[in-house]
Amino acid sequence: MPVKILLIGSGAREHALARALSRDPATSEVIVAPGNPGTAAIATNAPVDPQDPEQVAALALREAADLVVIGPEAPLVAGVADAVRAAGIPVFGPDAAAAHLEGSKAFAKEVMAAADVPTAMARVCHSMADVERALDAFGAPHVVKDDGLAAGKGVVVTADRSAALAHAQSCLERPGGVIVIEEFLDGPEISLFCLSDGEYVLPLAPAQDFKRLGDGDLGPNTGGMGAYSPPSWIDPDLTEEVVARVAVPTVREMARRGRPFVGLLYCGLALTSRGLRVVEFNVRFGDPEAQVILARLKSSLGTVLHAAATGILDTVPQLRWFREAAVTVVLAAAGYPSSPRPGEPITGLDRAEDVSGVHVLHAGTADDGGALVSAGGRVLSVVGVGQDLAAARSATYAGVDRIGLPGAQYRTDIAAQG
Repeated sequence: MPVKILLIGSGAREHALARALSRDPATSEVIVAPGNPGTAAIATNAPVDPQDPEQVAALALREAADLVVIGPEAPLVAGVADAVRAAGIPVFGPDAAAAHLEGSKAFAKEVMAAADVPTAMARVCHSMADVERALDAFGAPHVVKDDGLAAGKGVVVTADRSAALAHAQSCLERPGGVIVIEEFLDGPEISLFCLSDGEYVLPLAPAQDFKRLGDGDLGPNTGGMGAYSPPSWIDPDLTEEVVARVAVPTVREMARRGRPFVGLLYCGLALTSRGLRVVEFNVRFGDPEAQVILARLKSSLGTVLHAAATGILDTVPQLRWFREAAVTVVLAAAGYPSSPRPGEPITGLDRAEDVSGVHVLHAGTADDGGALVSAGGRVLSVVGVGQDLAAARSATYAGVDRIGLPGAQYRTDIAAQG
């Protein structure tokens, strides 16, 4: 029987999820809370504070949702899944105790050590003296991470010791500030998302994302400026290796700790000269990787998310994928990431979607009296699907060229090396 789904969030990731779910025969209705102008065109938006557990639970009960899917990390860490589960509604997304895997990098390192998961050597620092000793121990390039949530912007990788110290200082000045200093990992990075019902693990297709603002991986870290899937250059056995060496041991260790992990385990990986290493865990679909992975998914998304939420993921057949490649390019506002400029008019979305294989996902947009304007840092994700990576990339950039956003920033090299 088709399920009614309440999807929590308002970014391009949630627009991608809403798009996949609204096209899925296993889904009867999709409500997005709070949503954005893009989700309003394909689903029903509902006002809610996504980080208020009681508000979300009340909305789920009022709408008689069969499943709640939580998109962003902040509501998960805030315990939204706990409140919805307590109301008796299945949730795709970990409870607050399990979401600590993303909420604290120090906790994630502890779990990985206990589960014998390969990762970078690291030191947890509570003072600038700790930081200095750790920087000396690992040497440059320096990897300095804010322990808590920072919307993808809490990591600095730099050969400049003074820049590393400055970032550490700013993080430590926050209430409860903790820093994780790591050894630098060489080699390309890959993202692999794994669904879990607390025991069983089902992998999605791998993707590669681009976190730096500028071409050639220059400039500050961002929430992500683009992605593509599949990365054809990786070993075909990599997915199996990640499931066996990373995802399954982590899910088992979380269960052993009484923190069963139900939802999506995002494994951010470095393929180093010494083998596979985990760079980070997230506890939800990555953005912008979700945009390309969901564009390629042939199986029913609603079915698999409901199975994970209800503990029957082992009954779901292996996922099926379209053979085509997908590329997404993020259009960011002028001034992003430090001070994005809001209120700029956005034009040309229909013309972009006239390009064969292209769809546009909203992130930081708003309706201003019937006109679409920018209202965030990352404003749009333009997704192109093609018979191969070159065709997908060509379609994506053809779509980007048709969109008007004053001062827009975007990378021109997404998937160029793929």
